[in-house]
Amino acid sequence: MFYKILRFFLFLIPAEKAHYFTFNLLKTLFRFKLVRSFFRQIYHYESPQLARQVAGITFPNPVGLAAGFDKNAIAIDELAVFGFGFIEIGTLTPRPQSGNPLPRLFRLKKDKAIINRMGFNNDGVVKAIENLKKRQSKVIVGGNIGKNKDTPNEKALDDYLFCFENLFEYVDYFVVNVSSPNTPNLRALQEKEPLKQILFALQNKNKEKNTPKPIFLKIAPDLSESQLDDIIEIVLETQIAGVIATNTTVSRENLQSETELSNEIGGLSGKPLQKRSTQVIAYLAQKAQKRFAIIGVGGIFSAQDALEKIHAGADLIQLYTGLVYEGVSLVKKIKKFLAKI
Repeated sequence: MFYKILRFFLFLIPAEKAHYFTFNLLKTLFRFKLVRSFFRQIYHYESPQLARQVAGITFPNPVGLAAGFDKNAIAIDELAVFGFGFIEIGTLTPRPQSGNPLPRLFRLKKDKAIINRMGFNNDGVVKAIENLKKRQSKVIVGGNIGKNKDTPNEKALDDYLFCFENLFEYVDYFVVNVSSPNTPNLRALQEKEPLKQILFALQNKNKEKNTPKPIFLKIAPDLSESQLDDIIEIVLETQIAGVIATNTTVSRENLQSETELSNEIGGLSGKPLQKRSTQVIAYLAQKAQKRFAIIGVGGIFSAQDALEKIHAGADLIQLYTGLVYEGVSLVKKIKKFLAKI
């Protein structure tokens, strides 16, 4: 009930302003230990049944926060209070960038969806590291990395390597983002040869470390079966840890929202993505015979939605748009449900 009231007021203001307002509210309220303890008591739930061993990491529970929510790692400690098993920051780029012009975030309420064309707006990897150094919680953190908008694709590898090297000691795993539709020509890096070049180079750097860290590849939901076959081949050949399926979609099929909203340029997330992301997870899991890990994300609004992703083959799941519409209590609901299975 509380979140329904809060959501009513948040939805009265532009989506991006509401996002930053929520962050500032969290930072302000959680300065007080009593408030932080109160929220922890309400939202935290753990059980030994929920622990997952994935890619060499023991996750206390399989419910994570997807990249894009806390790009710059400014609220790791505050978000950890809500019981996420892991939090993914980014997408981070070597240099700070402001992203695409406003407005660039749109709620499609009738569809329980969001369209974003943020364009990798972030403060840069160096600033994120400064924030990570200050964190106190022990929650597992993933680093989602990309390239700057003005970096040509033929030099994209330099950006990924820069982020990887600088971020290495501050995160637990990495995600290579070549699937956002909001950076010009980025998705071209999902093609077989450029993708292999990036992943092989990152893995070579990874193997030089005393303790290599898992590297995941985040893919688009709009790939064909032959492209997904290529992804499977590349993941197995480069021996990265696995795949995050999926990013946002450029599809606009079967939307109920007004045309001026549904026609906005950008990536669509939320309920309309639910079926397709699950199909991609199932295809990868079956075709690859579970030879790599899969993190499922896209349209998870309930415990049953989460279970469908897991049954399809996801080892872990991530939330984003579902939190906007359902609130952070969704995390606890999913965990309690999964602990009973």
